[in-house]
Amino acid sequence: MTTLKFDVLIIGSGLAGMTLALHLAEHYEVGLITKRDLLEGSSSYAQGGIAAVLDTGDSVAKHIDDTLIAGAGLCNEETTRFIVENSKDAIDWLVDLGVPFTRDASHQTGFHLTREGGHSHRRIIHAADATGAAVTSTLGQKIKAHPRIRVLENHIAVDLITGKKLGRSENRCYGAYALDKDQDEVVTIAANHTILASGGAGKVYLYTTNPDTATGDGIAMGWRAGCRVGNMEFIQFHPTCLYHPHTKSFLVSEAVRGEGGILRLPDGTRFMPQHDERAELAPRDVVARAIDFEMKKHGLDCVYLDISYKPASFIQEHFPNIYAHCLELGIDITQQPIPVVPAAHYTCGGLVTDLEGRTDVDGLYAVGEVACTGLHGANRLASNSLLECMVIGKAAAANILASKTVPLPAIPDWDDSRVTDPDEEVVISHNWDELRRAMWDYVGIVRTNKRLERALHRINLLSEEINEYYSHFHVTNDLIELRNLVQTAELIVRSALLRKESRGLHFSRDYPQTDATCHDTVLTPAG
Repeated sequence: MTTLKFDVLIIGSGLAGMTLALHLAEHYEVGLITKRDLLEGSSSYAQGGIAAVLDTGDSVAKHIDDTLIAGAGLCNEETTRFIVENSKDAIDWLVDLGVPFTRDASHQTGFHLTREGGHSHRRIIHAADATGAAVTSTLGQKIKAHPRIRVLENHIAVDLITGKKLGRSENRCYGAYALDKDQDEVVTIAANHTILASGGAGKVYLYTTNPDTATGDGIAMGWRAGCRVGNMEFIQFHPTCLYHPHTKSFLVSEAVRGEGGILRLPDGTRFMPQHDERAELAPRDVVARAIDFEMKKHGLDCVYLDISYKPASFIQEHFPNIYAHCLELGIDITQQPIPVVPAAHYTCGGLVTDLEGRTDVDGLYAVGEVACTGLHGANRLASNSLLECMVIGKAAAANILASKTVPLPAIPDWDDSRVTDPDEEVVISHNWDELRRAMWDYVGIVRTNKRLERALHRINLLSEEINEYYSHFHVTNDLIELRNLVQTAELIVRSALLRKESRGLHFSRDYPQTDATCHDTVLTPAG
């Protein structure tokens, strides 16, 4: 068995993980594990951009207000202020690192700023329509060249190593066990500080804009380690995912609506003004529910997003990747509308943390989509997520640098001496499919108690079967992800059953009203 030791272990290589690695590596030896290659993750797929107060006509107060409104009264105001106030510094850091944001010489900032749903001002800095790829590729080059950062690709964390699991009294994390998929062995990774930066759980649903790696790993591992989770019922469905039989879920950026895209029925009728006075620029929860309503009302497979009335040169300049991808499928968006449907997009809840990313377990941090800081409330404002990764990532790094180093105890190797190779791996694929279909059918954009109870019943049965399988056979990537998905699904449904109102992303036909007072939904692990 292989044993590795680092000052800091980072699980996940999206923008949160990269931010922490670069801030910490000047002082510490950093190990960064990623399930596939360094640049494979949700951050790389982000199209629209990063929200920040850069324009002198904009203000911190306006950005905070927009966030609070989108969050349907559930955002933590202290968290929101902290993140927004640090937005310019975060962007300046990226610019200094060489991220190629789209320029605009006529603008006072020197950059082109776009607008997205829920924003009262143009404040989204972007790199054409592939901002995430531009940011992560730039930071990825810095990480690969850094002598104090060791990147372990094709490694998936199995579970965290805690004092409780070692039979000790302290509530502390000492690293993680991880499956080296290339060598097919579980390695022991000891660390003084461990950071979960593993992203969200979009793959718990049948249709999602997320990459295949978004399986709720960090949320499930943190929960098993003793961390509370908050607001897991708030799953954001992106309103506009490309609908086409020959492509995997492809996101059509919020910025298309921000630049004038109009949502239409198949006959060309515009419908958003009938649902909200902000029309296409309403927050995502409003737009997604409106599309869902129109599809069910008219028996449609999709609706259409039309920006073809804009000049072709404008479309090709602002949305080159969307234009090229659609054209490959025979859709010329300069001439015709884009078929779109909502799809699971962002996990607004997660492991409860403070403003320095600290969880309930000492030495364990959570940053990015895996965490619940209170910024997103009941509905994330567009392009606030990458901003949160950087601001909280930097704050977590500062906390780690100021912390005392705790001696590591003896950590045993992973013990798989009493398990065998799987006999029928078809069980995993069948359970994976059943779970995702149940979540899509019963825990989607519109919910009822009966649907949620049906989902929980199926999840409990699947959980028993998966845990029995886990205890008898060698771990594989698919088994680890399925175990984490079913745990995350349970947390989502349990949280949804506790909310007896409709707010933000959680809409219940049994409780269509919004309560006068608002509260977080927090679950605490037993024992």
